[in-house]
Amino acid sequence: MPQLLTVRVKRPDRRPIRVWVPLLPAVLVLSPVVVLAVLAAVVACQVFRIDVVRALGTGWRIVSALPGTRFDLEYSRTAVLVAIR
Repeated sequence: MPQLLTVRVKRPDRRPIRVWVPLLPAVLVLSPVVVLAVLAAVVACQVFRIDVVRALGTGWRIVSALPGTRFDLEYSRTAVLVAIR
């Protein structure tokens, strides 16, 4: 499971902004929303006749593969880097 999300915004003529977000406290705070999302996923799997255990297992594998992922976005003279560790 990813542990840390780092966001860096480079702005022209200003100092860059860096934000570190520890994901475990964020997940704990948002756990009621996560529970509702999982329940909605289970209902959607039932409606579309998809194996629930296999779908949730695939979702967990995707989340587990996120560490090391980097997103670099550039627009005009502003750049945003998002790194998941």
